Amino acid sequence: MKVLVIGGGGREHAIVWKLAQSPKVTKLYAAPGNAGISRLAECLPIKAEDIPQLVDFARKTHIDLTFCGPEQPLVLGLVDEFKRAGLTVVGPDRAGARLEASKAYAKQFMTRLGIPTAPYEIFDNPQAAKAYLRHRAYPVVIKADGVAAGKGVVIAQNLEEGLRTIDQIMIAKIFGSAGDKVVIEEYLSGQELSFFCFTDGTTVYPLASARDYKRSHDGDKGLNTGGMGSYSPNRFLTSERENEIMERIALPVIRGLQMDSIRYQGILYIGLMLTPQGPQVLEFNVRFGDPETQVILPRLKTDLVEVLLAIAEHQLQKVKLEWIEDPTVCVVLASGGYPQSYEVGKPIFGLEDLNSEDSWIFHAGTAYKRNPDDPTGPPHLVTSGGRVLGVTARGKTLEEARAKVYKTITRIHFDGMHYRKDIGSIEY
Repeated sequence: MKVLVIGGGGREHAIVWKLAQSPKVTKLYAAPGNAGISRLAECLPIKAEDIPQLVDFARKTHIDLTFCGPEQPLVLGLVDEFKRAGLTVVGPDRAGARLEASKAYAKQFMTRLGIPTAPYEIFDNPQAAKAYLRHRAYPVVIKADGVAAGKGVVIAQNLEEGLRTIDQIMIAKIFGSAGDKVVIEEYLSGQELSFFCFTDGTTVYPLASARDYKRSHDGDKGLNTGGMGSYSPNRFLTSERENEIMERIALPVIRGLQMDSIRYQGILYIGLMLTPQGPQVLEFNVRFGDPETQVILPRLKTDLVEVLLAIAEHQLQKVKLEWIEDPTVCVVLASGGYPQSYEVGKPIFGLEDLNSEDSWIFHAGTAYKRNPDDPTGPPHLVTSGGRVLGVTARGKTLEEARAKVYKTITRIHFDGMHYRKDIGSIEY
């Protein structure tokens, strides 16, 4: 069968890598893909948000299954258009994608269903938001309402930082229209947890757990990013806690969507804080996380194609998910300056022969570029984004997986490369 994956980051490389292992797949396409993905799939010069072109390609090429990695095409209604064209696609429709498209909607949805989350207020007026901040205890969490590539959340430590954040989000519009509204909520302390589920709108299966590291520097310091690393399974998730999350959060979300006449299909991500009062929802995503995908999929034994087809056919209950017990760790290698301004086009060295049975390099911001002094020569690999590579390894223990990852990183170099050195460590 012919399969199309939409997106071009590390998450999509991991998805393509997993799909390529299925005996059902005869041809893989990716739009737009990246340098690493191009070794496994035919990359198309179509942007992930160009839904009309994607539909046209899938129809003309007789694509049997399409899977979308990033959130923006889902928010724009990619699934609605593919289904309208009679194409098989896995992912939530525009209505379901509102869980991620609007943090205000998600908070109101949770309040209505009694799903545990931090107390909050919603503002569409910057002056009203500032007035509210003047009477709050700190820290507080300020979130741009819309999609901001995982960077629209600020933990303001004091009033001055809170006021500055409102100016940046609502007046300077650093996240564009995503900052037309903000959600201001109480700061929660505890252990963070990434909780993913497969669902066909009725059946809900939890995936292997993971922990994501959002801050740019060691010790959870620095700016918020799209993710600097991950490990799986999360050491803080017990089977009792997983059952609690399923019963109190995941299943009520799907039932709540059903009550709203929304049949949610695909991936549901629940970002949680494990507090002394129990698990509290930080946010929802409507797709795989990045970089969590790079640690979860290497542990999945079950054919991913079988899972996706079962979701599309509302037959998920017929599939059994099987997992490799060994833990995995992923460390993101980022461009100098990320998540703020950074340069691209830096040559990448040392990737030869690094992939093995338990170690993988997933490309994110990479591209091939020809040397202008030798236009007929082979292209070389260069950086093309903020997060450049995800180095992933599996080991018998978490410590063994960490050791493999950081040993591999010593062989890789590009100008300005930086990464966290505490991913999966016992302290964080």
